Amino acid sequence: MSGFEVRNSEAELSKFRLRIWVVAIVVLLMFGVLVFRLFVLQVVRHDAFAERAESNRTAVVPIVPNRGQILDRNGIVLATNYSAYTLELTRSKVKNLEETINELSQLVDITPRDRRKFRRLMEDSKRFESIPIRTRLTDEEVARFAAQRWRFPGVDIKARFFRNYPLQDVAGHVVGYIGRINQREQEALEDSEDYANYRGTEVIGKLGIEQSYERQLHGTTGWEQLETTAGGFAVRRLNSRPATPGDTVVLSLDVGLQKLVEDLYGERRGALVAMDPRNGEVLAMVSKPGYDLNLFVDGIDQENWDLLNNSLDRPLLNRALRGTYPPGSIYKPFMGLAGLESGKRKIETTIQDNGSWTFAGHVFRSGHPNGPTNLRRSIVKSSNVYYYMLANDMGVDLIHEYLSPMGFGRQTGIDLIGESKGVLPSTEWKRNAYKRPEQKKWYAGETISLGIGQGYNHFTMLQMAYATSMLANHGVQHRPHLGKGTIDSVSRQFKPLYRDPGKDMGYKKEHVEAVRSAVQAVTVEGTARRVFANAPYTSAGKTGTAQAVTIGQKDKYNAAKLAEHQRDHSLYMAYAPAENPKIALALIVENAGFGAAAAAPIARRVFDYWLLDHYPSVEDMAAMRKGQAGRPIGTPRKGSEVMAHFERMVLPGVGEPRVLEAVADGNAVVAPAAGTAVELPGLEIDEEPAPRFDLMGLPED
Repeated sequence: MSGFEVRNSEAELSKFRLRIWVVAIVVLLMFGVLVFRLFVLQVVRHDAFAERAESNRTAVVPIVPNRGQILDRNGIVLATNYSAYTLELTRSKVKNLEETINELSQLVDITPRDRRKFRRLMEDSKRFESIPIRTRLTDEEVARFAAQRWRFPGVDIKARFFRNYPLQDVAGHVVGYIGRINQREQEALEDSEDYANYRGTEVIGKLGIEQSYERQLHGTTGWEQLETTAGGFAVRRLNSRPATPGDTVVLSLDVGLQKLVEDLYGERRGALVAMDPRNGEVLAMVSKPGYDLNLFVDGIDQENWDLLNNSLDRPLLNRALRGTYPPGSIYKPFMGLAGLESGKRKIETTIQDNGSWTFAGHVFRSGHPNGPTNLRRSIVKSSNVYYYMLANDMGVDLIHEYLSPMGFGRQTGIDLIGESKGVLPSTEWKRNAYKRPEQKKWYAGETISLGIGQGYNHFTMLQMAYATSMLANHGVQHRPHLGKGTIDSVSRQFKPLYRDPGKDMGYKKEHVEAVRSAVQAVTVEGTARRVFANAPYTSAGKTGTAQAVTIGQKDKYNAAKLAEHQRDHSLYMAYAPAENPKIALALIVENAGFGAAAAAPIARRVFDYWLLDHYPSVEDMAAMRKGQAGRPIGTPRKGSEVMAHFERMVLPGVGEPRVLEAVADGNAVVAPAAGTAVELPGLEIDEEPAPRFDLMGLPED
């Protein structure tokens, strides 16, 4: 019995020792795992966890840069910034949004418009983003809220910079405006290399220079590293890098000229583009009517948006950049140059203008007969017959080949986004533009109306000014541009923007000079002679009238019997001084009739201002606004004095004098006071009326 017990004890002891070893091994393994895990956490992943711990203790907050200013060529401020307080909510920190807003409205004035704008901003924002419920708080409102801040978790007052456009609607289509970044723009930024630079930024350029020069105007975002409590409150600043403000963009635009033209238009619709033909600088870019840019700074309200968007006058449309029109007779000098260059005409070629021309049984009328007509007379007297025949001889594709390089039917490349191409037709264009087989075919009769700037021809005033500048510059073409340079926000030094050198179009000198001589004669003996009578400088130009709606060939055009928006457009292209042009322009006054009656008088005032520093007299301006003036009346004011009240910055070396010192017989020529009587439109006007065509470009029998 005892032997059995001994053997049993030894077995149990052996089992116990085995268990001890197993437990020891398990403990060692567990300690090994623990040591390994500690090694991974404290050595392998040390940097990651240290960074996470630091981020729990600190917060990196972006510092949004101050947006750069926009100035005209003389330093006049077009866009700037001002600081104001805003009341903002972070939805993720607010328990009951509607109740909070109602309680806030007892401390500060929150209008229904503020509430609507807040809800609209909510749609484009994330819950943790701060959204303004009221902007531009008064000091009293700030003090009232500060005393009650403890009651409103998730609500705070912030100081923000707001965009301001001091001149309101002056050059509004050029300057553009900024607005809150929408979802589409946010996605585009996330895919771009600039995404990091837009952290914390809520607005972006939407139109005009604000959009085209967004990168220069935005600046560089800064940051500050803050030590925070567990509740997320900042304790102290650990590190920071200041934001770099955006550069100031200086435009080639002259506000004095821009405002003058806008005032001259009055309530009329239209567009004007004026350029320096020597370098492509855009001096004025007018689209009427316009709108107050400040309406968009905080987000435009529905009432104002409906007024602008639903207006029949379409004030939101940039007519100079995107509006396309049939050019009418101002197209003839370029058709004439194309005819010479293509070999279809010679300078001395003479045709018989009997007042009409027949093609395939259709009679194309031309107003009064001009008799024997060569290139010069065709431009001076605005002969339609000459250009009917020229268009027929060239054909649509040859017209396209020679007119396209001049800038017609294609974008000019100006530094604004959204430029229209217009239409310079060709057989290929028509095949691509229409769907039905019978529409795709080009008919010979459609070519005839192209010669006088009608038919399918539709161009912007920018394209017309571009081509006019090329002609003024003796066949050398400069790409139009608005950006003149930038002022560095740090060094405060002016840096000119690079521009392509001029391109010589390769036209024969005698061809260019023949056309130039003809358009100069228009202001001396042609359709614009009365408007430019007694001008102390030479100029060249071409009047034009283009139909707005189709009227049958047999129907007599009577403006009085038509609705205002159905009447003919008034156009003019010109440059001055004729010998050495410093300014070239093209303009349209919508539904205003003859070019000599409405458009040419505006060009006369532009040249007087730019070359002589003459600003229209009060009575002259009043007559111009009504479209009831030819040459200037009254004693002109001094332009530089009229514009002296504008806020401006000193820009040494950027601007240049604009007053022409015309000299005759060694003595300076001073512009005399103009006549005393108002020259009414329609009196003694030699210009051809716009011929009537049907939709196929053919007159009715």
